[in-house]
Amino acid sequence: MVGPARLPIHRRNWAQFEEIFPPGTADVWSCGVTLYVMLVGAYPFEDPDDPRNFRKTIGRIVSVQYKIPEYVHTSQDCRQILSRIFVANPEKRITISEIRNHPWFLKNLPRELTEAAQAQYYKRDNDAPTYSPQSIEEIMRIVSEARTPPPSSTPVAGFGWPAGEDEGKQDEQDNNVEEEDEYEKRVKEVRASGAYPLVD
Repeated sequence: MVGPARLPIHRRNWAQFEEIFPPGTADVWSCGVTLYVMLVGAYPFEDPDDPRNFRKTIGRIVSVQYKIPEYVHTSQDCRQILSRIFVANPEKRITISEIRNHPWFLKNLPRELTEAAQAQYYKRDNDAPTYSPQSIEEIMRIVSEARTPPPSSTPVAGFGWPAGEDEGKQDEQDNNVEEEDEYEKRVKEVRASGAYPLVD
């Protein structure tokens, strides 16, 4: 990701970077870089013809020069959110809260991830999440029931009970007999229909 941590910055350039990336506001910018990379497959501020030229990259970051290539098909909402993220003045840059309410972000967002649904899962007076409307006692009762093996007259191999050698062989033989019976039955039906006459 192209940001203050990735580029070799000289002291004279640091003042410009602090204007764009004041402490605590670089997260939104980083989200924009990540989104751009996922859409385009390249960094937004690198010169595609000269990607190793850090001086040019820094200049493009400071002047917020990026372009979405013609071959990348994105919606107007997506382009608009990127243009609101890549703003040099951090006070005018879109916030995480505004991003979460942006039409592009909300499109096809599963209902359980919307802010209204998330608010339902958190207690306002407590920071601890409550991810279920069930009580802890009810959840523990369900877990306890799940741990109790069902009553069974015949142990089932693979579910915590070892199978005897004879039982496994008998089950295999029973399955083979059933398969042969179904096969033989179908062969007799086809022969009886006359659709495929036997050739001697």
